[in-house]
Amino acid sequence: MQQYATQMDAAKRGIITPQMQTVAEKEGVSAEIIRQHVAEGTVAIPANIRHTSLSAEGIGMGLKTKINVNLGISGDAKNYDLEMEKVDLALKFGAEAIMDLSNYGKTNTFRRALVEKSPAMIGTVPMYDAIGYLEKDLLEISAQDFLRVVRAHAEEGVDFMTIHAGINRRAVEAFMREGRKMNIVSRGGSLLFAWMMMTGNENPFYEYYDDVLAILREFDVTISLGDALRPGCIDDSTDAGQISELIELGNLTKRAWEHDVQVMVEGPGHMAMDEIAANMKLQKRICHNAPFYVLGPLVTDIAPGYDHITSAIGGAIAAANGADFLCYVTPAEHLRLPDLSDVKEGIVASKIAAHAADIAKGIPHARDIDNKMAEARHKVDWDEMFRYAIDPEKAKAYFESTPPADRHTCSMCGKMCAVRTTNLILEGKTVEFCTEK
Repeated sequence: MQQYATQMDAAKRGIITPQMQTVAEKEGVSAEIIRQHVAEGTVAIPANIRHTSLSAEGIGMGLKTKINVNLGISGDAKNYDLEMEKVDLALKFGAEAIMDLSNYGKTNTFRRALVEKSPAMIGTVPMYDAIGYLEKDLLEISAQDFLRVVRAHAEEGVDFMTIHAGINRRAVEAFMREGRKMNIVSRGGSLLFAWMMMTGNENPFYEYYDDVLAILREFDVTISLGDALRPGCIDDSTDAGQISELIELGNLTKRAWEHDVQVMVEGPGHMAMDEIAANMKLQKRICHNAPFYVLGPLVTDIAPGYDHITSAIGGAIAAANGADFLCYVTPAEHLRLPDLSDVKEGIVASKIAAHAADIAKGIPHARDIDNKMAEARHKVDWDEMFRYAIDPEKAKAYFESTPPADRHTCSMCGKMCAVRTTNLILEGKTVEFCTEK
């Protein structure tokens, strides 16, 4: 019989779990180091006891930056088969987490299939599912109803849940007093704000936080403390509402740890580049070095159709300065539900940002694959280059679309390839361009 309730409970007892061992092997560190970090809360291993297909991942201090892929249906796009194709794509490209953000109708059939299939961590936002699950309008939902949805998701095997517990009356007061260009852009946060204003009640996830934690502890679900007041444009970043909520999240982090519930803290969505590093350090300080999960941040507001790029820029800066988990953004952000092409572009951009940050942070062995790519380029070994590429199929297709006369070069430089020229000289050969050999 299992001797512990959660990964954090085990870690505090000095027990190395199978999930900790898996993470240690993936990260190339000792299982004891992982255990210590889980015990202190600086690493989370989201691993619901009912997610039996899971290949555990660690998120947090000293570990590789992980990425999350959002998917799910909406009222305007209800094709679950397409969403499962997106799941396959996410797994193919090595995404460590998938969040089902479905917000229409009964979503549990898809979610159960997702948990059964996926070795990646599965996350949800129960608030999105409340209306469809309960078949009630927002004003008719009670505090206990919200907790019922949390329990349902936990029972289905979800590894982490975004719970917007920090948008309490104090945080709302700061938001209302300050004023914003974009107000609240968090979907879950806006629904809770509306419920609070219509009913006059406190945020149920804050008021009954201990009850939420009890449910999460029972199934070993990690709480991802949602940032309902995250900035939705660069002009709103680092304002009183965002910081007021962050202070509440710091307190909620410690309370979760007291219940042996693992924590991640979610961070800003839009932010100018010069504010990102300071925000990462501020979050780590206020939230006691809990793992930090950021959406972007997007570094400019004027690139719809290209927001996977604005997000990757911000994500690389954020992760290099302490963020541990990046939520991908697709080119369709702000425009429509992403299709398969959008999902691929978002994943690749996020993987690039995460890997670039790991190099900057000095994560052990992060540079190894870059060094192998450099060696392959030095040898002008195209097949080896494709093997080390994040997207081998695209790299090969580009190369072959305009094939060079000499495979030891590419069609951009041809025989004037710098690598070819230098290699020939160092091999004691003559460099010739005008004579056909």
